[in-house]
Amino acid sequence: MATAETPPSTGKLTLNVVNKQGEAVGTVDIDPAEFGGKVNRQLLHDVVVMYLANQRAGTHSTLRRGEVAGSTKKLFRQKGTGNARVGTRRTNKRKGGGTAKGPKPRDYEYHMPKKATRLATRMAILSKFQDQEAVVIDDLTVADIKTKQVSGILKALKLQGTTCLVGTAGYDTKLYKSARNIEGVEVLPASQFNAYAVLRPKRLLLTKAALEELRKGPQAKTTPETTAS
Repeated sequence: MATAETPPSTGKLTLNVVNKQGEAVGTVDIDPAEFGGKVNRQLLHDVVVMYLANQRAGTHSTLRRGEVAGSTKKLFRQKGTGNARVGTRRTNKRKGGGTAKGPKPRDYEYHMPKKATRLATRMAILSKFQDQEAVVIDDLTVADIKTKQVSGILKALKLQGTTCLVGTAGYDTKLYKSARNIEGVEVLPASQFNAYAVLRPKRLLLTKAALEELRKGPQAKTTPETTAS
C-alpha cells in the first residue's frame, strides 16, 4: 500500500546538463531540501483537485418539473379508472418531464493556502527529478520563429512524441511561438509553474537559468491559484 508521502531524500541529486544536440556538457547538483525535501502525495492530490475545480465552468443546468412546458393539471382522476394514480405531465416519471434534483449553475472555485500551493509546486518539480523525468539544457534560445528548430531539439533530447513542459527563466516569445504548434508541448516561465502544470506532462525540460530561478525559493511573481484558474 502506497504511503501518503515519500521519505525525505538525504543525498543530493545529480542531473546531467545537455546541449541542443543532446550531448552532455556538465552536471548540476540539486539539494532536495530546496524543493521541499520530500514529496507529499496527499498535498499534491489536494492541490491538483483544486486546480481542476477552478477550471470548471459550472454552467450545467437542467429543467426541473416547475420549469418544463406542460399543464399542471392532474392527468385523470385518482380512482375509478383502473390505472395507477398519476400526477401532472411535468413529473420526472414521464418522458419530457422535469429532472429530479438535476444540476444547476454553481461556482466550483475554492483556494488552498498560498504556502501549501507553492510547496506543492516545488514537490511536483522534485518528483520529476527523483523519477528521472526531467532534462536540464544549457540554452534553449532560437534564432527565428521556426517550429522545425524546436522540433529538432526535442528529437535530439528524445522528448519528441511525448507530453513535455518547457520551463524558461523568463517569457521567451520566439520559443513560445515556435513550440505552440507542437502537440503536447507547453512553454511556461518558471515563475508561472504550478503543481498541475508540472505533473500533467510526462517530461519536464528546464533551461539551466530556469533551474537556478526555481532554486531561489518560493518567491512567486504570480499567485499559483490564478495561473490555473
